[in-house]
Amino acid sequence: MKVMVSSRCNDPFPRDGGERLSVVRQKLKDELEAAELFGQRLFQVWINEDAPPASGDDGWDACMKQVDDADVVLVIYNGNAGWTGSTSGVGICHGELKRALDTALAKVRLIQLGSEDDVKAPKGAANERFRKFVQTLNLFRGAATTVDGLVDVAKQTVLHAFADLVGFGGREARKGRFYTGDALEWSKLDFAHRKQAIRETLLDYLVGAGAARLDDDLVSYAIAGTKILLVVNAIPAALTVSAAREMAGRPFLRDHLLVSSLEVAVGPVHLIGCNRGATESQALQLLGFPDATVITAPFGIYVADDVQKVQFVLLSNCRDETATRHALQRFIEWLDIAGEAADLVDRARSRKRIVQTIAKETGVTGS
Repeated sequence: MKVMVSSRCNDPFPRDGGERLSVVRQKLKDELEAAELFGQRLFQVWINEDAPPASGDDGWDACMKQVDDADVVLVIYNGNAGWTGSTSGVGICHGELKRALDTALAKVRLIQLGSEDDVKAPKGAANERFRKFVQTLNLFRGAATTVDGLVDVAKQTVLHAFADLVGFGGREARKGRFYTGDALEWSKLDFAHRKQAIRETLLDYLVGAGAARLDDDLVSYAIAGTKILLVVNAIPAALTVSAAREMAGRPFLRDHLLVSSLEVAVGPVHLIGCNRGATESQALQLLGFPDATVITAPFGIYVADDVQKVQFVLLSNCRDETATRHALQRFIEWLDIAGEAADLVDRARSRKRIVQTIAKETGVTGS
């Protein structure tokens, strides 16, 4: 497994009179590369101190290439953004972290050095931008205050990353090809039964994760400590197939009919399992207008309208049970990793008030 260590090189650690981080990085590389399983080395560690010159690339591009090639990017964070060509730009450490997050969020691991005061010590606009960027990420992070502590935390972090990546690979392998196994069986179903299979898989996942089932397609599920009314639906073919798309329609237009269920939760938020892929333009067509927040992610597409507070998720490639469960799992994980859970809850609270007002105006009661 290829591990890239991203950090400053010349800064001391601890900050007051400690060793240069380049010495610590070399020590960490040596210890990680010494790890073996059945007599075989597990890790290949890249640090720029002993890397050969990269022909044809400048230093920045060479580091970005290492980020792309790495299976795990271990970010050792001390608040210093690193070298930058301009004080109005971003530092190399900032750039490496951004590149890793953009290409594969799951491979990023961050360890903070020292206290919050230590992190705030580096001065300058680029460092301040870097710190603000890290604060917005809401990444789970390790912490270290000594060199030995850093090496121990880094080794444990890489070990857990190794286990996580094995798990990700196992789930992907179980999905298999779409022309064999469960995916083949689901392909043989008609639209009605395929829609039911997708919907029941999503509902079973949610109930197994602690949701309370309220109706055929409704559950109350806790997100960020708040019960959210989730409406589970499915599109049993490609979104370009009108007959399949119309089986889901625009379900948020009927939210006011769910007002009685909103006595125990906020929302609703719509989960729509899509048997094929989904695009941003298709999501906006489903919403009905273009001015909305649209996030494309590995699980599919998340759409949020900040005026009417409509929220829905298109879970892509729900071809079989494993793929369907995996898509929903990745969405729930994304809410925590990206720090979007709180915003989803805030919109759901507002949507509840809007839906209750519409229900009152149209004469729909909560009984």
